Amino acid sequence: MTGGWPLPSDPPPADRPPDFGSFVRERHRAAGPVVQPRMGFSDPGTMRAGLLATKAAAAAAAGTITIDSYTRVGDLRAVAEALTAGVGLNGYPIAHHGAATTRDVLAGVQSESFAVQVRHGSAAPFDIVTSLLAAGLNATEGGPVSYCLPYGRTPLAESVGNWEASCRLLAHSGETGVRPHLETFGGCMLGQLCPPSLLVAISVLEALFFRQHGLHSISVSYAQQPSPEQNREAIAALRRLCGHFLPDAEWHVVLYTYMGVYPTTVNGAYRLLGEAAVLAASTGTERLIVKTVSESSRIPTIEENVAALEYAAAVTGQWATDEPKDTRAPESGDSQIYLEALRLIEAVRELDDDLGKALTRAFRFGYLDVPYCLHPDNRGRCRSYLDDTGRIRWADLGSLPLGGIVESSDARQVGSAEFLDALSYVRRKYDRDAIAGMTGSAGNPTSTYRPAMPPFDSRGLAGQPIGS
Repeated sequence: MTGGWPLPSDPPPADRPPDFGSFVRERHRAAGPVVQPRMGFSDPGTMRAGLLATKAAAAAAAGTITIDSYTRVGDLRAVAEALTAGVGLNGYPIAHHGAATTRDVLAGVQSESFAVQVRHGSAAPFDIVTSLLAAGLNATEGGPVSYCLPYGRTPLAESVGNWEASCRLLAHSGETGVRPHLETFGGCMLGQLCPPSLLVAISVLEALFFRQHGLHSISVSYAQQPSPEQNREAIAALRRLCGHFLPDAEWHVVLYTYMGVYPTTVNGAYRLLGEAAVLAASTGTERLIVKTVSESSRIPTIEENVAALEYAAAVTGQWATDEPKDTRAPESGDSQIYLEALRLIEAVRELDDDLGKALTRAFRFGYLDVPYCLHPDNRGRCRSYLDDTGRIRWADLGSLPLGGIVESSDARQVGSAEFLDALSYVRRKYDRDAIAGMTGSAGNPTSTYRPAMPPFDSRGLAGQPIGS
């Protein structure tokens, strides 16, 4: 036994992996957004326990194997040394454990009724993709931009080459009869203070990159931002653009619960997750990545992950029952976010028919430029700010080709104090509202829907800092 959970002593052959994209679409049609944790443990037994707990959760859920940071950068020696010393890693070292061990982890877990995705964060994912395919997995995520600029100093051109090879490997694996799936992380760049139009544009461009290199089953990401209205507009724009640019691919949308500085109170954390669940349900989003009550302080336990999955599923179920049907129609029309994202996508595509070369040139020319990103290949000339309503706006366009779309009057200086204040805006707001709700003071909710706290959070901790 390892990690308090036994691996099968004589495991059956690994179940045939399901078609991840079809799995998500079918579950979504039947039960609303598919919920998914960001779960990864270095011990195979604990990883298996986490997958089994996710599968048994009272929710339409998908499983996750999140890879450790050493494996992400290819430092397998550090993985071996840490495990030999009994030091736990922050994820599952899939290349170190090997295909046989991972197949044992998956035996009786992965099936037509439960799909598993590998999540990593690597600008050089070829060995990870090789390992997951050898273990009988076929779904992963990332992208040449989104898993390069925020995570280190790997040159963008090198990341593009790495991802081209990895996409071809994944696409070739489809010849075995099981269709591979790849999710773009482009809608989550830096997690916060990135204007939604840029998130949408990079997500679509990475999806086009995947399609160009042979992938047919794709998901496009977007990360929840402070403004619910801006989020709805962004997801509607993302859907419309994918419908136009990916006519021959099967795709779905995945929403990430807020990726920035997280609330420290239990009520605040659940309130933010609940609003992500409502956002997913109300926009027709097929999959939701949840976050837990411990996000502000440590890696979540299996139990905390399951609690988050079940809470999000309960909120979407309650929303589907209570919300008037006429509020479910997605927003349409040429919104500001749609117009900005379309201009960015078209400007990049005009640079070269090869999307890899086009992306590299776009960052060199400043046609794509991520605010406050310090990567050497990011020009860093554009800036953004958080307005009084919680919407993220452009403060300085730099060389972005958005002239005539973004009002020049929006240009402004953003000082360090304002920048730091914006980074903690969501934490302050949701913790403040949580505590105000407990004392009877008037809150300031960011949406009209207020999900009730679940039974598993009725231990007297509501409104108190997590871990107190």
